[in-house]
This record gives sequence, structure tokens and C-alpha cells, in this order.
Amino acid sequence: MTTSPLRRRSFALLIALTLSLALSACGSKQDTLSAPATKPFTVMLDWFPNADHAPLYTAIAHGDFSTVGLDVRPIVPGESAEPLKLLAAGKVDMAISYEPELLLARDQGLELVSIGALVQRPLTSIIALPGAHVRKVSDLAGKRVGTAGIGYQTAELHTALQAAGVSPSAVQEANVGFNLVPAMLSGKVAATLGGFWNYEALQLQQMHKRPVVIPVDRAGVPTYDELVLVVREEEARTDGQDLRAFLQALTRGEQQARSNPAATAALIVKANPSAEQKLQLASIEATLPATLPADRSKPYGWQDPAAWATFGHWMFSHGLIRSNPNSIGLPPFTNEFLPGQGI
Repeated sequence: MTTSPLRRRSFALLIALTLSLALSACGSKQDTLSAPATKPFTVMLDWFPNADHAPLYTAIAHGDFSTVGLDVRPIVPGESAEPLKLLAAGKVDMAISYEPELLLARDQGLELVSIGALVQRPLTSIIALPGAHVRKVSDLAGKRVGTAGIGYQTAELHTALQAAGVSPSAVQEANVGFNLVPAMLSGKVAATLGGFWNYEALQLQQMHKRPVVIPVDRAGVPTYDELVLVVREEEARTDGQDLRAFLQALTRGEQQARSNPAATAALIVKANPSAEQKLQLASIEATLPATLPADRSKPYGWQDPAAWATFGHWMFSHGLIRSNPNSIGLPPFTNEFLPGQGI
């Protein structure tokens, strides 16, 4: 597959912008940080505590954040639309969100930037139960597909259908909200797009439902970082030491989660008593490979410039955002604060 000159220029511009991002308060790079006192640092989650947050809760429990002078306090949002809005308003120090949501927020004028990826590839998937007779994307023709009613999920569905040679008009889309699993179990829809392969799909497997799972990045949608760590651009310029310390501690939390998934699952259940230990453990074990960059020479949290450029162009070309994020202003992400990076 050839790459268009426009896309090559977009890649080059994004990489150049990333390398030139001025973060004035960083000073020289320090990979070992400590402080005698701790500073409150609030992190708003994308949703309730779950396996995706394993490194965060592990780092808190093991004192990794306090070692670098941060008193990290996770906050559960009242609704999924809150984190980036509250972050932009200065109500929290950091928010966990999704790459598509960050690009949408920036397109609306919020001055936010991602400083690291928690999950390096899409978790969002097309999921179907055996009785729906959906083994591949083309089998969705003539069927009803449920989504959570999010605009970019519709675009992902259309992209997957077109890549499989199916006209989107041949598929009926239904907004089932967050009731993705019940919609399939009840037969309301033949399949859903919006559930995660590391959560809803595992939940169905543990119910012995034998789901068919097709991650969107294996169905024609460009890859992206499912979960990212977002801060205000101003803090990225002025609070480099805190952000670098946070990511160093989080890296240690990821390593500890990898070494003892069962203990980490127990921490998630402690933070969220409604969570099931068996599901959380299975989810942590399934997710761990997706938390590391494909290029293992890069640090935990690495964000690939070419992938961000491609996905940003995809969102722009589908009318999800008004401006191409590859051609205006500062880039939507930086790797400046990751261990071993920066100046």
C-alpha cells in the first residue's frame, strides 16, 4: 500500500513538531527523582477503577508516587464526558481519556496534550455471539449492530464495513448506550461495536458464550492509543518535573503489575468492590501485552508519531473534527516526559 504525499508531509510535520515542543520548565533530564514531602496530584479516571488502571493503583499501593514526591489521588468521574472538561477547567491535575476524545476536545478549543499512553492499541471491538452467525465483518450485512452512540464509533463501523466490501447502508445501527452485552444477550442486536476485547469480550467468555471478537484495528480502522494520560498544555510547559516524576513512578507500577497480576487485581477490587476478581485478573493478563510499545526499544508510555498522524488524518477525513491535527498548532501529544526522553 503506497502512502500519499499529503500523508508523508503530515508524518514529517507531526514528528518535527513533537521534537520541537518547547517545555521550558523541564531542565535537564533526571531519571531518578525523590522528594522529602509529597504534593497532592489528582488523576481523574476515564471510568470506574478497572484493569486498565492497573499500573496506577499498583504504583500507589507500593509507594512509588510518594517516593518521587507525589500524593496521587484517583477520582472516579460522574460520567464519561467529564474528565477532559474538568481537566481543562483546572479541577484536576491529569485525566485518563481516549485518543479520539482528546482529538475531539482539542478541536473544540481545549488546550490539552497527552503525555503518555496507558494502552498502546485499540481495545474497541466488534463483538458477536455465535447465534448471530457473524464470523467476519462482511457477515454484518443485513444485520443490526449496536454502538454506544459515540460519533467516532459510527465512523469506525463504516470504515470496517467498507474495508470488508459492505455498504454501510446495508447495516442497521442502533444506539444501545453502554448496554452492549445485554443488547447481544437479548438478541436486540446481532453484534456490537464499542465493547472492549479486554473486558466485555472476556466477560462473555467467562459466561461461556464463546463470542466472536474483531478489534477495530484489525478491521480497517487505523491503530490508536486507546487510553492516554492528558494534562493541560500550560502544565506541560511549567510542571515538567512533576510530570516526569509521575511517569517514572507509573513505569514502576506497570512493572509490578506485570510481575504479580493477581495482587494487582486485588487492588482494583479494593478500589472498586463491585468489580469481580476473576474478570479483573483475566483482563489484566490480557491487557499487559498491549501496554508496551511495538518497538520495545521505546519506553513504557511511548506514543508513536506516525500512528497519531494517521489516526488524526482519519478523524479529519471522516468529518469528526474540523481541523487536521497534523497541520495546526502544537501536536496533540508529547513523549518529552517519559523515562529516558526529553532534554
